[in-house]
Amino acid sequence: MTELAVPDTNPPAAVSVAAPEPQTSALLLWANEARQAALVAESLARTSFVPSSLRGKPEDITAAILAGQELGLPPMATLRSMDVIGGTPALRAHAMRGLVQSHGHEAELLDSSPEHCHMRGRRKGSDQWQEVTWTIERAAQLGLTTKPEWKKQPQTMLIARATGEICRLIASDVLHAMPYAAEELHDDAPTTTIERVTLAEITGQDEAVTS
Repeated sequence: MTELAVPDTNPPAAVSVAAPEPQTSALLLWANEARQAALVAESLARTSFVPSSLRGKPEDITAAILAGQELGLPPMATLRSMDVIGGTPALRAHAMRGLVQSHGHEAELLDSSPEHCHMRGRRKGSDQWQEVTWTIERAAQLGLTTKPEWKKQPQTMLIARATGEICRLIASDVLHAMPYAAEELHDDAPTTTIERVTLAEITGQDEAVTS
């Protein structure tokens, strides 16, 4: 007996295809982070947890937090390590040196006095050292020694200049869009008052050792 094939009259079940999830662009993510940073800045601006140069300036605090985030710094570390000068965020010299060292590069203070500063540095994995020297004569030629902070603490300011220069030489990629130390930018902003930084803070050493 021959069996007849009976056609299937039931239509195939519909296959459910999930709609692709919309991809969030990097710009949208950054904009959301900027909004969150602005909310945090509004709260912090009224506290003593931020340096006096940023206190009461939520817009500058927002810029500092966002800039620090690009360098891998958490918000509170950023606010203790950065100034905003003329709308430009800049790392303080001791923070710049610490950031470069955290990436495995080396920056060493060889000799320092109120008259000169000698530093050297090298990239991670390199055998070649780069050296820089800043003297009070060099600073005078640039018109720096007439500025208040240079009169108060020339040794610290020489170290700040040498630190910025050596860090740019060996690790400009680490610094991204902030290649200049805050102390350097303060020198170009005569109406801005710099929050005094001690020699021990900028060098990580006891002041008596380096004087």
